Parts: sequence; structure tokens; C-alpha cells
Amino acid sequence: MSDKIVLLVEDSDDDIELTLRSFKKHNLSNQVIVARNGQDALDYLSGQGIFAGRNTAELPVLILLDLKLPKVDGIEVLQRIRANPATKYIPVVVLTTSSQLTDKLQSYDMGANSYVRKPVDFDQFVEATRQLGIYWLMVNDPPPVAEKGTKK
Repeated sequence: MSDKIVLLVEDSDDDIELTLRSFKKHNLSNQVIVARNGQDALDYLSGQGIFAGRNTAELPVLILLDLKLPKVDGIEVLQRIRANPATKYIPVVVLTTSSQLTDKLQSYDMGANSYVRKPVDFDQFVEATRQLGIYWLMVNDPPPVAEKGTKK
């Protein structure tokens, strides 16, 4: 298994299953942590709540973030990721059904690295997640993640 962790922040069971199946089908063997709402995503990154005791030095190399989430919406999650010195450099791909211009602009304003609308068609969804996985996990040279409490 790859040591690169992907944090998938998604509340749709169908989209979670499709993403996981697509990664597996295309031999992207990364560990995928699923957070089903914005609060769980923030708790995972900070090692709190249901993720209390998690080694917070092990950060994801990629966050796939839906916008329309329960508890804490995706824009706020993104804003808090970028405000935290320990997580601000983690690539965040907004993966959403929203075609609203305001959502797209807010996502980029808050520091999203990419904005991808989820295709409705199964085959197109699988292909989109394949391309995302290959680019962000195999091609992209991610920035070094700052150690907790240090600024780089």
C-alpha cells in the first residue's frame, strides 16, 4: 500500500463508492480516509473528535473536498485548512456537483488547487477520478508539508 494518504470529504455514499472503486480499478493503492461531513474532516486533520489520538504528523497528500456538506460546509473547511500552518500546503481539489459561479470563485479565493464538477455519467465520473488520482498522486510534486507548529 502506498504511504500517501488521500482524505475524501464526501457525504454521498454513491460518490464515495465510485471514487474508491475508481482508485482501485486504476491501481491507485493509496490509503483513502473518508470524512462524511466537514466537521469530521477538520477533526481528522487536527486529531480530535472521532479521530482523537490519531498521529497528526501523518497528513494527507491530497484532499478531495465536496462543497455541500453537513455540519461544516466545504468552503469553511477549505478556509480552515488554509488558515492552519500544518495543513495550508496540502493540495485541495474541490470535487462537487455545484456549477454555481459563486462556489467556484469562493473555492479559488479560499485556496483550492482545482475545481472539478462531478460528472453525472458513471463512466465519466470514473475517468475524472482516475485523472485526478494520476495527476495529484503520481505526477504532481507536492510541497513539503510543514511540521506541526513550524512555519516554512
